[in-house]
Amino acid sequence: MIPAPGVSGPHVMQVAFMVEDLESACRNWIRTTGIGPFLEVPHVVLEEYGYRGQPAAGLDFSVAIAQSGGVQVELVQQHCDSVSAYRDTIAKGQGGFHHLAVYTGDYEAAYAHYRRQGFVAAVDGTFGGFRFSYIDATPAIGCMIELIEENRAQSEFFARIAEAAQGWDGVTDPIRPGFPTPAS
Repeated sequence: MIPAPGVSGPHVMQVAFMVEDLESACRNWIRTTGIGPFLEVPHVVLEEYGYRGQPAAGLDFSVAIAQSGGVQVELVQQHCDSVSAYRDTIAKGQGGFHHLAVYTGDYEAAYAHYRRQGFVAAVDGTFGGFRFSYIDATPAIGCMIELIEENRAQSEFFARIAEAAQGWDGVTDPIRPGFPTPAS
């Protein structure tokens, strides 16, 4: 059985790729694979952000996410030159596969699971008041693993991504705002 989008568990719920131009990458994915539409979140704001155990600041990145069956495809563009888990494996000017994401209702247990195996967190932070981390599992599986703490707002966002993909005609509004914008 395929887990529903936004349902926590040990399954991989997302694959993520670094890109240099988010809009162009979304259009390439849509044209090449038919996956879409992409919901875009520009210039993500992190409340707290630590890089390899040290406080960090100034990370500017945007994401766009589309649903493909039981898995999301996330495209990430880093706009700045700050140190990050993104630049640990994908150099500026390059693109490619970056991480798998796990959405978990027991963040502490999931985090401890990777730490017991000797993996380190490349990034620890909070977004929307909830924790996330990028576990550097590149020595074992060739990529980062993003842990996302389950929360209602994130689950609702993941559900909106899945709903947008259901019955999408492949043309209408291929890149959409991830969150409604206030009326002018």
